[in-house]
Amino acid sequence: MTTDKIKYGVNRENLDPAVDPRSDFYMYACGGWKKNHPLKGEFARFGTFDLLRENAREQLKELITTLSDNPDSKVKGTIAQKVSDLYNMGMDAERINREGIAPILPMIEKVENSTPDQFTDILSWMHYGIASPFFGTGVGANAGNSDMNIMHIGEVGLGLGDRDYYLEKSERNDEVMKAYEKYVKRILELAGYDEEVQERVWKTLIRVEIEYAKHKMTREERRNPIARYNVMSFEEIKEKYPNIEWDRYFKGIGIDSLEKANVVSPKFMEFLNDFLPTLSEREIKDLLILDLISGAGDSIGDAFYEASFEFSKVMSGVEEMEPRWKRAMGLANSMFGEAVGKLYVEKYFPEENKRYMLRLVENLKKALGKHISNLTWMSDETKEKALEKLSTITVKIGYPDKWKDYSEIDIDPSKSYQENILRASQWYAKDNYSKNGKPVDKEEWHMYPQTVNAYYNPTTNEICFPAGILQAPYFDVNADDALNYGGIGVVIGHEMTHGFDDSGRNFDKDGNLNEWWKEEDAEKFNALADKLVEQFDAVEVAPGVHANGRFTLGENIADQGGLRVALTAYLDSREKDEMKDIDGFTPIQRFYLSYANVWADNIRDAEILDRTKSDPHSLGRNRVNVTLRNLQPFFDAFDIKDGDSMFRPEKERVIIW
Repeated sequence: MTTDKIKYGVNRENLDPAVDPRSDFYMYACGGWKKNHPLKGEFARFGTFDLLRENAREQLKELITTLSDNPDSKVKGTIAQKVSDLYNMGMDAERINREGIAPILPMIEKVENSTPDQFTDILSWMHYGIASPFFGTGVGANAGNSDMNIMHIGEVGLGLGDRDYYLEKSERNDEVMKAYEKYVKRILELAGYDEEVQERVWKTLIRVEIEYAKHKMTREERRNPIARYNVMSFEEIKEKYPNIEWDRYFKGIGIDSLEKANVVSPKFMEFLNDFLPTLSEREIKDLLILDLISGAGDSIGDAFYEASFEFSKVMSGVEEMEPRWKRAMGLANSMFGEAVGKLYVEKYFPEENKRYMLRLVENLKKALGKHISNLTWMSDETKEKALEKLSTITVKIGYPDKWKDYSEIDIDPSKSYQENILRASQWYAKDNYSKNGKPVDKEEWHMYPQTVNAYYNPTTNEICFPAGILQAPYFDVNADDALNYGGIGVVIGHEMTHGFDDSGRNFDKDGNLNEWWKEEDAEKFNALADKLVEQFDAVEVAPGVHANGRFTLGENIADQGGLRVALTAYLDSREKDEMKDIDGFTPIQRFYLSYANVWADNIRDAEILDRTKSDPHSLGRNRVNVTLRNLQPFFDAFDIKDGDSMFRPEKERVIIW
């Protein structure tokens, strides 16, 4: 692209010229954006990423609300009918509130009237698209043989998300726990249970969840794919965990014979096997019924959503409820994601965007290959295998080549909103369980085309960039290339680098867990990674609260790798006479400013605390300031020298990829 074709460069309104970039680059690059996008009440955090998502939501709203004008929406069984009717049902507040809890009463009664010998039947029934009490099951790729799917048996989730809320004493955790208790008792009250029952259920829930928390993997342990891979024969599973009727359970979810499964957390399952028999019939029923009520959400009335919102106010600091159209649209979009996605790409993703992205990805792959070849800490033998893995990465851009078939999901407006949601959820459970023991469909996408996100999948060694994220300001064919490489280019490099981060590096080119590194190379990698952990651990995100560099390590490695690789790709794709200033900024300055703007945001104090416990990504400010302080080209671009706050001495810097 030549300079006369460039339509725009850096948006100066995003900057805060009162801030010295050598002191706080994040605020210099993003201060104007932060000022121009004050945090609205419904958001706990709002950044460029969220702005992109809101834009996509508006686009989806237009698509979905206009489906009712399509004659197909009046024809039973068409996608237009299903999506339109589900959305309209979600918008019918009067009917939802009138029906209230009635749609789930038969399920509550089924649990209440069950006998102890029916526990396993109730458990498998709930695991079939309703909820996942006590443990979870699902089918996915076998990390030891990534061409085949396998059953995975995993830990139960926690109402508060992270185990530290239950195990660490602090004023903040006490506040969260009180809000959780208020929420649980309120939804039980709305379901018709008196104060005595509310107190009983709460005491059971919190006692059980504290025990869960004690025995679950830490968030750092969950990042270790080797620790999560524990394939056992079915006979071994039955022998190790005899207090669960596994034959009966799997038959209940439609699997008549199971040869083997991956037990994600053997420690937790050992605990659960011993713990389950200690629970009384009443305690088990109370837990299951609470799962039914909480899982139904606002599909059984606005009062339930209001209770959840009051809880969210404490957890994340939000001040306003999300409007009904967003909730209704979000559900219809998730239930029929690829069908809606097909409409989305037809309208919002021109073929020109895909062609540009393919060129961009190819340039990034070449650049990462150059970086691997030039590493000083890695042996030639391991480099060769790393380059082989890089060369076999599959790239998915925009949308899938084949679309999911939703013909078996029936949306019937004569039935309640909750009943329709449940039937769709059960179809998804059936679809997932049916894959057990079958070859992995490597053409399948794990995000919808309209999703504003991207991913790297280690078991298929693929990177995926849905059409939703390929929009301005991350990506625009009319923008200066420096902006595109600093935006979506870094995102591409980030996802590629995930194949070589602390977790992804354990998978080989075929997507199998395999130690393909020489031992001394792995040791050098870990030493560098530990230094990066220390850099982020040193950052205080709130008074007395530090970032968790170990938990966020994979994302931090990928951020740095993405930045370095994208800059190399940009420079390699330029002609010397094209490297010109625009509006007073050099190409390299524009590149780094674009990267910083990717992570511009405003965030509430409560959300900072919650994300530090639950989000493997660093806060936006740290993704910019901490990461950039390792990169000499950044120092050169903004004349950052020893004595400046953004400077880091060379001996303290970490360069991995």
